[in-house]
Amino acid sequence: MFAKVYTLFRPLLKTFDFLAPLGDLAARLWIANIFFKAALTKIQSWDTTILLFTHEYQVPFLPPVFAAYLGTGAELLLPVLLVLGLGGRVVIFVFFCYNAIAVISYPYLHTPEGLPGLLQHVNWGLLLMLLMFHGSGKISMDHWLAKHFERKLFS
Repeated sequence: MFAKVYTLFRPLLKTFDFLAPLGDLAARLWIANIFFKAALTKIQSWDTTILLFTHEYQVPFLPPVFAAYLGTGAELLLPVLLVLGLGGRVVIFVFFCYNAIAVISYPYLHTPEGLPGLLQHVNWGLLLMLLMFHGSGKISMDHWLAKHFERKLFS
């Protein structure tokens, strides 16, 4: 019975396996786009960004101006690495931590009015967590580098 069910669904499962790298890439592009746009907004109005980090965001252990530079830099660099699939799980883990710190640092997200924003961060965190658990996928620089240099590095 199980063999018949498996045979029936095998083409569908093979299609999912074939499309998985596109799903990985789509998730990476989605997250990268959101955070990169946030960085561009911060750069467009740097004075406002400094004011926000001074009075709104409460980044633990960091002075507000340093947090503004660090946060904006992370939002500029991490999406590029994510899109390229370079740095794999380590970069994705850093991105995941950055997202968590953003949630912790912005008290507004923990109010009834801020709930939609909090839910967005949770969704982004879940996508990052899935990527972190299995890597950037086959459509990535990491995959290409591993394939291209693996024989030379380990032979």
